[in-house]
Amino acid sequence: MRKQLTLCIVHKNDHVLLGMKKRGFGAGRWNGFGGKVEEGESIEEAVQREMKEECGVRVSDIQKHGVLDFSFAHSPEEILEVHIFKAETFSGEPVETEEMKPQWFKTKEIPFTDMWPDDIYWVPMFLEGKKFKGRFHFGEEDVVLEKELEEI
Repeated sequence: MRKQLTLCIVHKNDHVLLGMKKRGFGAGRWNGFGGKVEEGESIEEAVQREMKEECGVRVSDIQKHGVLDFSFAHSPEEILEVHIFKAETFSGEPVETEEMKPQWFKTKEIPFTDMWPDDIYWVPMFLEGKKFKGRFHFGEEDVVLEKELEEI
């Protein structure tokens, strides 16, 4: 079973906007903003909706940088297909919501130790403006057991 999801990171100058996930899947980790693609919604529409819902900003000029498939040892038949976008322009001020607490980070100070362990591999490519695709398989305690990542 494959689920389509989105992830968007606002990258402006030498800063990125990340959110501390407050509940649900990934709680306690810094991440981009995103989630499920709803029925009848395009992936781009989902990015825009999730950004507004999770941190109160509207993104317009989004660029797709990658697609990553994630699987987990405890549920290997489920694949999370995550479409990764960059937004360089936005309107509104980031605000904390029930889901996420947004915070700006300098690109040299991204808190990788408090993020998903795959981020250390693909976020540098993302910051360099590269396009990529890949696959990560997680084991117990979200340890990366297998990874494939390539520039496209």
